[in-house]
Amino acid sequence: MSAQAWWRLLRGPVKDPATGAERAPHGGGARLTIRWATPDDAAPLARLAQLDESRPPRGVVLLAEVGQELWAAISLDDGHLVADPFRLSGEVAFDLAQRARKLKRAERGRMGLLPRVFPAGADDYLMTC
Repeated sequence: MSAQAWWRLLRGPVKDPATGAERAPHGGGARLTIRWATPDDAAPLARLAQLDESRPPRGVVLLAEVGQELWAAISLDDGHLVADPFRLSGEVAFDLAQRARKLKRAERGRMGLLPRVFPAGADDYLMTC
């Protein structure tokens, strides 16, 4: 968990200064969608990992999209998480990690039935480290 996400968790819900109402951590009226990755998501996953200076998550992957944009992704196989460092994605990544933990527990024994993603270059990253 990033320091930013930890601080926001300790601080509590984000309040809109104008109205005092709680607002989504990802801002504006954009909708947060958490979904399974498909093989078609390999290229966006590779771009997100490049922004995060990390390898792309592979295997069974859960995505967090705000609007139509990919903000974070986590592998249920090994827990590797990547997030867009140029957005306030800390809370989104934290929520995604919590959801992944719950799903992994619920899907125990059935993980082989879930869609898998193996982005190009995921293994290349391991060889350069």
